Amino acid sequence: MWIYEKRLQYPVKITKTCPKTAQLIISQYGGPDGELSASMRYLAQRYTMPVKTVGGLLTDIGREEYCHHRGNMIKSQKKSGRDGS
Repeated sequence: MWIYEKRLQYPVKITKTCPKTAQLIISQYGGPDGELSASMRYLAQRYTMPVKTVGGLLTDIGREEYCHHRGNMIKSQKKSGRDGS
């Protein structure tokens, strides 16, 4: 069993806006060549694979692409000084 708590893992304190950082974040989320788009393509294609092992491989690749996406987001937050420290 699990309990859902709607809270952030790390506190976020945005003191000023930065259009360049916002543009980077948007491109990583919704850009056609972003990590999130690649991840979603792999994860969606896994359901059409007739061989289960290939579907498992696509799951692993999609998960890895998603981790790249998360890593890029963390780097951009640290670079802009919004990493919560």
